[in-house]
Amino acid sequence: MKISTKGRYGLTIMLELARKYGSGPISLKTIAREKELSEHYLEQLASPLRNAGLIKSVRGAYGGYELTKDPRDIKTGDIIRVLEGPISPVEGIENEEPAKQALWIRVRDAVKDVLDTTTLEDLKRHENDQQQDAYMFYI
Repeated sequence: MKISTKGRYGLTIMLELARKYGSGPISLKTIAREKELSEHYLEQLASPLRNAGLIKSVRGAYGGYELTKDPRDIKTGDIIRVLEGPISPVEGIENEEPAKQALWIRVRDAVKDVLDTTTLEDLKRHENDQQQDAYMFYI
């Protein structure tokens, strides 16, 4: 399974909103500038995320987007499915011989398990853990 730019950039939006969770809305312009991405493309990705109920827009001078739920409650699988569709390593699995069909099902289930057990909070925490490790000195 290959995650396209849609999925990767959508996850970027969601992770940035998770980092700012509880601090008010953040604009896509800010995310685009900080991550050197196309604001127009991020706007296209925000629409399906909003329609899926993962983010909400806040109007006004200090408006932008924010998560609708705590980062602990948003699974990366939910984000990827909204932007990429169903998780499947190959198309036409039903046409494969039984041994290969079983392999592709195991691969799909393993990917789904990782995506469905990893939350935005996990990604934030992983980032914080790596930053702390960068400053550790062992003697």
